[in-house]
Amino acid sequence: MTLATRSVVTAALAAAVALAGYLDPVALLVLTAALVLAVAVGWPELAGLPFRPGSAVVVALTGVGAVFAVRYSGTGLSGLAVVVAAGLLVAFVNELLRRDGRVRMVESISGTVAGGVLVVCAACWLATDALVGGEALVVAGALSLAVGSAAAAFELPRWMSAGATVAAAAGVGAVAGYVLPGGMTVVVGAILGAAVGVLVAALDALFDSLVELKRLLPSLAAATLPVTVSGAVVYIVGRVLVG
Repeated sequence: MTLATRSVVTAALAAAVALAGYLDPVALLVLTAALVLAVAVGWPELAGLPFRPGSAVVVALTGVGAVFAVRYSGTGLSGLAVVVAAGLLVAFVNELLRRDGRVRMVESISGTVAGGVLVVCAACWLATDALVGGEALVVAGALSLAVGSAAAAFELPRWMSAGATVAAAAGVGAVAGYVLPGGMTVVVGAILGAAVGVLVAALDALFDSLVELKRLLPSLAAATLPVTVSGAVVYIVGRVLVG
């Protein structure tokens, strides 16, 4: 999957998050769980982990557990510490179940746990939605991500592509901050969009040269990761600048 194709997929997924955030919290829950699964099935191959089925299950359980913990525990992000700790324990159990000689065990554990932490960020979309004015933050952040990712689809030199991504995301964020209610302002929207744009540009630069992206599942994971990780960025900006 080429960079342009991955960028279009990222933009489509981000637009779906914006729509789900606008429509209903349950729709956002279902979508974030689906994003977790999309990353989980491709992350082990993307990261080059030796025991891919087990790692995929651990990442999926950690991410889906985080999503449901944030939605139903009533403690916000406080429950994520327990979920991440449980994911770490399950990662060790995964190693005990291996029957391949447990080669590259340290790499396997660290890569599996890293994947779990990345998908846990998807739960931050739900935590953001629960904030005062959270619906506007979710919609603004997801729209900025969608447009920034779409801008990255054009075949430009790396530095120009990164600049266009950040500028497009910041511009859409500023417009969303002006239009949407809930404590959003033009400045807050622009900062939110710029932060999301920097994340998209950084992940594009990180993944673009990987040979694993010639295959479908790793490409799907790479295209979905900006959407999951952006949840944490949107939550942090929302808490700091909106409250």
